[in-house]
Amino acid sequence: MSAIAAHDPSVERLARSLSEHEVRDFDAVFVLGSGLGSFAERLSDARAIPYAALDGMPQSRVAGHAGRLVLGELAGRRVLVQQGRVHLYEGWSPREVTRAVRAFCRSGAKLVVLTNAAGGLRREWPAGTLMRIRDHVSLQGRAPLATHERGAARVWDEALGAALELGARDAGVALEAGVYAALLGPSYETPAEIRWLAGAGADAVGMSTALEAVAARASGARVCGISLITNQAAGISPTPLAHEEVVAAGAAAAERFSAVLERALPHLCAAR
Repeated sequence: MSAIAAHDPSVERLARSLSEHEVRDFDAVFVLGSGLGSFAERLSDARAIPYAALDGMPQSRVAGHAGRLVLGELAGRRVLVQQGRVHLYEGWSPREVTRAVRAFCRSGAKLVVLTNAAGGLRREWPAGTLMRIRDHVSLQGRAPLATHERGAARVWDEALGAALELGARDAGVALEAGVYAALLGPSYETPAEIRWLAGAGADAVGMSTALEAVAARASGARVCGISLITNQAAGISPTPLAHEEVVAAGAAAAERFSAVLERALPHLCAAR
């Protein structure tokens, strides 16, 4: 059996710190990707908690990740928003990358909505396209689960995915659906890698999300998610890629992205 057996002390410590900050009794958790943090501005009666105030909360050093939790009300529901995540390419381990979602689940989360900024592999999807994540392919070479944990073959919840589509319909925003490929990073993929990923069935590519989805599902939560296509991938885009482009595209799409999540929330809670 794994050395991490019945419990992970770091997750327990963070869950205890969340409780001390009265982070509890929420209906949904939203994890926000690069440049997407403005969604938290829609919350009313909001209270922000810097990661530095939470015992054991990993802190990202990547631009576009604010590094705080926001707890508040939205569409008549109490929600927890994670503004910023950590990544394997920063040197964090799979257990550290998934510590926050595990602690949220330990604190009562049953519904986790994961979001990210991603490169697009479909020429007909311009920058700014929103994609519901139907499934993922993890090529990060690392697994977040201990040997005693049972991972689910179907991680992404179809009923919750349908709820996201209802939210997009209500908001009048187009929402595509596709497969997200997670790579290690931090470098962007080569044109040859992009052609290979597209041939394997991927529609978008990024450097996060997959491990969190697996860990949240194994921790008992239901999972859905949206990728914002911030750029067309190498070999498709006519211009070189840059992280600043990702953050700028997130800002440009913030209103449509946030409207979909807000309108989807009642449908998500009803499907839960």
